Amino acid sequence: MANVEHGGTAGNAFGAGAAESARARLRAIRIGLWVIAAVLAIRQVTVVLSTPKGERLTDLETWVGPNGVLHVKGSLYDSTQFTGTPFGGLVLKPLTRAAEQALGWGWTFGSLSLVVVLGLVVARALPHPVSRRTALLAAPVAISLLMLSLPVRNALYLGQTSIIPVLLVLLGCFAVRGERASGLLIGVAAALQPTMLLFAPLLWFTGRRRAVESSAITFAGLGALAWAAMPHDSTTYWVHHLAGVGLGGDADDLSNQSLHGALLRLGLNGPLEITLFLLLGAGVAALGLRRAIRYARDGQLLLAVAITGCVAVVVSPTSWQHQLLWVLLALVGRVGKKTSDRPMWPVAVILVMTLPAKMMLPNMAALFPLRDNVVLLAALAAATIVPFLSRTSEYYRAPIPTDYARPVPTRWKRVPLLPFLGRVFTRPNLLLELLLIRVGYSAYQQVRLAATGGTSAGGRATAEHHGDQILSIERFLHIDIEHWVNHAVFKVEWLRDFFDFYYESFHFVVPLTVLAVLYARRPGDYRWARSALGFATLIALLGFWLFPLAPPRLMPGLGVVDTVHGVQDFSKPDYGTLTALTNQYAAMPSLHFGWSLWCGVVIAVLAPKWWMKALGLLHPLFTVSAIVATGNHWVLDAVGGAAVVGAGFGLTHLLQGPRPRPLMKPVEVSMKEPVPATGRTPS
Repeated sequence: MANVEHGGTAGNAFGAGAAESARARLRAIRIGLWVIAAVLAIRQVTVVLSTPKGERLTDLETWVGPNGVLHVKGSLYDSTQFTGTPFGGLVLKPLTRAAEQALGWGWTFGSLSLVVVLGLVVARALPHPVSRRTALLAAPVAISLLMLSLPVRNALYLGQTSIIPVLLVLLGCFAVRGERASGLLIGVAAALQPTMLLFAPLLWFTGRRRAVESSAITFAGLGALAWAAMPHDSTTYWVHHLAGVGLGGDADDLSNQSLHGALLRLGLNGPLEITLFLLLGAGVAALGLRRAIRYARDGQLLLAVAITGCVAVVVSPTSWQHQLLWVLLALVGRVGKKTSDRPMWPVAVILVMTLPAKMMLPNMAALFPLRDNVVLLAALAAATIVPFLSRTSEYYRAPIPTDYARPVPTRWKRVPLLPFLGRVFTRPNLLLELLLIRVGYSAYQQVRLAATGGTSAGGRATAEHHGDQILSIERFLHIDIEHWVNHAVFKVEWLRDFFDFYYESFHFVVPLTVLAVLYARRPGDYRWARSALGFATLIALLGFWLFPLAPPRLMPGLGVVDTVHGVQDFSKPDYGTLTALTNQYAAMPSLHFGWSLWCGVVIAVLAPKWWMKALGLLHPLFTVSAIVATGNHWVLDAVGGAAVVGAGFGLTHLLQGPRPRPLMKPVEVSMKEPVPATGRTPS
C-alpha cells in the first residue's frame, strides 16, 4: 500500500486501465450512434427513391420537370405553384436541362449531404465548455435527430430547398472566418428566404456590424440581379404578392404553421386579421430578438440563432412544414433547475418535430386549436417564454441532483441489469410524464389498428378463425362459459347496466388514478409501477399483432349479445364513435383485465390498510366479470392479460431490480442527556 500511495506505480497502472476502458466504451457508443445515423439516412433515401414516380419529389417536379413552371415563358407565379423568390427561380433554372432521373438521384443525395453538414455544424456550435464525450457524440446524435425530423423528411420527400437557408445561416455564424464572409452567406440565405433578414438585428446588437452590412449588400445585389434577369417576376413577387404572401397552398392550411395561418384557422379574416397579425408579429419579433441578443451575449450563440429562427417561423406569412427546422435547433437550450426537469424541453421538442400532431393530443374538438398549431406553439414558446438558463446561473452546469434510493439486495447476481433506472427516487417531471403517456397511448392505438391492416374490419376471417380455435380450447378445458354468462346477465337489467357501465368507465379511470396517487405521494413506487404497466402494454401489442382474435360478440353463430352496443351486423359492425378508430379484433390478451390486474397488484402491495388491499383486488374480479358478461372477451383473453402483466413486472424486476426503499433519514441524537460510558441509561 505504501508503494501504491507514495510511488504511484500501481495506482497509475490502475488509473490508466480504467481510463482506457472508459475510452473503449466511448468509442463503442460513438460507433453505434454513427451506425444509427447511417441507417436512418439509408432509410430516408430508400423511402424517397422507392416511392412511385409522380408521388416523390413533387415540388421539384413542379419546378423543373418537363411541364414545370421554370419551363414556362410567362411568369413563374402565374400558377402560384412556385413559392420561392425570383433569385431562387434564377438559381434553379439551369436544373431544367438536367436529365430527370439523374436530377432526382442527385437532388436526394445532395440534400442528404446538406443534412449531414448541418448536423456537423450544429455539433460544433454547442456552447462552451463542452465535455469531450459530448463533443464526440453530438454529431451523430444531431444528424440522427435531423433525419427523423418532419421538416427534413418532407424536404427530402418533396424535393424542397428549405434546408439550404438554414445551413447558410449556420455556416455564416459558426463556420466561416471574417464578418464579411459571414454576412455574404446570410445575405444569400435571405435572397432565398427573405425572413432570414431577421438575423440582421442579432448580428448588429452583438457587435458584428460588418456582417450586417455585407448581408444587406449581398441581399440587395442578388435581388437586383434577379430583377434585371426577370423584371416581371420580381414585380409580381415583391409588389403584388408582398414578398411571397399568397403563393403556394391556402394560408389557412394546417401545414402553414405561422401566426398568420393560425389566425385564419381560428376564423379571423380581413382587416381585423391582418391588423392582429401585424401587432402580434411585431410583439413576438421584439421580444424574441431581445431574448436572442441576450443569450448571444451570454455565450449561447446557437440558442440565439435558433430563437431568431423561431421568430422567423412565427412572423412569416407562410411557414410551411418543411421550413420549420429552426424549432428543432431550439432544443440546445437548458431548462430547469433540477436534473429530473432537464429532459422535459428537449424531449418535447423532439416529439413535436418528429411525430404527427394527432399523436401529441387526443382527438377532441376542444383541443383542435392546440393540435392544429402544435409546431407554431413550440416555436412561439421558444421565442418568447421558455426560461432557458443563462450560463452564469449556478444551475446551468450543476442542477439540483437526483435522489437515489439505497440498493436492495437481490437473489440473482445479474439483477438489476440497469440499476440506475430502479434507484431514482426523485419525482419525475409531470409535463414530461403526461406527454410520454399520451404519445405512448397514441402509439398503442396506431399499432393496435395496424395489426389488421389499418382498418377496423381488416383481418376478419383470420380473427374469426382464431376465435374458433380459442373456443375449441375452452371447450376442451370446460371453461367455455361466455354464452351462459352473457345471456344470464342480459336477462337482469340492473346487472347488465352495471357491467356495461363498469366496462366502459373504469378501464382508464382506475389506472390513471393509481398513477396519479403514486406520483403525488410515492414517486419511487410510481416509477416501478409505471414501468411494469408500460412493459405489459408493449408485450400486449405484440399479441395483437401476431394473433388477431374476434371477441365472442363478433363471432357469427355463437349467439353472444353485445350488451354495450347492441346486436351487430358482422359484415359492418357498429360500436359507436370508435368504429373507425379501434381494432375490435385486438382481444388477446385482454388489456381490460390486464390493466385492472396491474391496479389490483399495485394496490395490494402498496396500500397501508387491509381494506384498501381488498378493494384493490376486487377491481380485477369485477373487470373479468364485465368483459365476459358483455361479450367483449373470452376467458382465455383474461389469462393472456394476466400473463402479460406478470411479464411486465418480471421485466421491471430484471432491468430495475426490486422496488426501491425510501431514503433513510439520519437519526437525531440528543446531547442534553449524554449516555454514560458504561452503556447504562440513567434511572
